[in-house]
Amino acid sequence: MKTRAFTLIELLVVIAIIAVLMAILMPSLRLAKDQANVIRCLSNIRALTLSWLLYKDDYDAKMVGGHVGGRQDGNLLDWVDTPSTGAGDPIQLKKEAIERGLLWSYVKNHNVYRCPGDLRKMRPTQFAFRSYSISGTMFGEERGTDWSRRALWSYAEIKNPALIYVFVEEIDPRGYNIGSWVMQPDGTSWIDPLAIWHNKRSTFSYADGSAEKHRWVNELTMDMALRAGEGDSSALDETPPANEREDIEFMHRGYQLWPTTRIYQNRH
Repeated sequence: MKTRAFTLIELLVVIAIIAVLMAILMPSLRLAKDQANVIRCLSNIRALTLSWLLYKDDYDAKMVGGHVGGRQDGNLLDWVDTPSTGAGDPIQLKKEAIERGLLWSYVKNHNVYRCPGDLRKMRPTQFAFRSYSISGTMFGEERGTDWSRRALWSYAEIKNPALIYVFVEEIDPRGYNIGSWVMQPDGTSWIDPLAIWHNKRSTFSYADGSAEKHRWVNELTMDMALRAGEGDSSALDETPPANEREDIEFMHRGYQLWPTTRIYQNRH
């Protein structure tokens, strides 16, 4: 019995149909993957915020240091430490820096500190691992600077915990998220870029323990994130034009600073 083979035209039609189906399905698959990443990212940032709240409960409302690697009298003050330099796997060194941090005893899972949409660890110019930073207003920045003297030191100093953010997704282009996340106090210029890994959205957590995803609308905000993801340090310190202020005004509303500078004292 003879069997009939496909003609070239029939094969091309089948291939064309498959291509059309793929074109229809791929956006849906990407959207589903992004939704899954957002859910995991929100879970991560909520877990970190819970650990941040538990820390202040254990230390009479005093907040854990929001900077990176800050010390006083040889004791670490911050939620994570500065990664070691030298020989060794750079990702492992960054994980060890997380383990030395003051929140590690509350959240002992490296993956909670990283958004699944953060691809920097696969880029030779970055090898970053930790995706989240604490706002500079939450006992952040290097101790002794004017910035740190205007940061809040106690949970009791937060005026409206539901509106003041704690953890943000940051995409520092310098290899890891250095320090805390900061912007100009007057809200007219960015300093650190925000990470945008969720279809023009980022996740945040607030001082009351809640978390949400926020959609960005200004081109400069997204351009900074893109350039920072490629390791471009020019993505730091940007001033948006007058017609692109929606994003920076949103962030400024949740960026509470102490009205004046004050002298830092050892709290622990």
